[in-house]
Amino acid sequence: MILAMGIFYGGIAQVIAGIMEWRKGNTFASTAFISYGFFWLTLVALLVIPKIGWWDKTDGNANTMGAFLFMWGLFPLIIFIGTFKLNHALQFVFGSLFVLFFLLSYGEFSAKESVATIAGYEGIICGLSAIYTGLAQVLNEVYGKVILPLGIMKKD
Repeated sequence: MILAMGIFYGGIAQVIAGIMEWRKGNTFASTAFISYGFFWLTLVALLVIPKIGWWDKTDGNANTMGAFLFMWGLFPLIIFIGTFKLNHALQFVFGSLFVLFFLLSYGEFSAKESVATIAGYEGIICGLSAIYTGLAQVLNEVYGKVILPLGIMKKD
């Protein structure tokens, strides 16, 4: 189930959403959606391709996945800086995503189950905040007024 969602909803759907945002001139959303869409597709490929025999599995060293997650942790940090001109809800989403990637990376490097558990809970918080933010953006646009607050930043 998770792999299928990684391919179709996490991967392909986000790439399509990113292309749609690019056509609207929304560089921030386009960059985020397309990048995370391809993150999910890459992650699924890293997990599945060795199992189907297209290439050999790595030596089992957690440092490879830890490095992958660490490098992906840098991306939400940079995107988080971009949210300073947007709204508080997006700041929380990308700030918590930054923390999540570094917890996941540290969990891989340290092989500590407690870190993976903390990362899991933090991931749930991050995911719920992303659901809230997306829902708020949709409802606020549909109704033409604030139904769910996003904490809009003042423009300079």
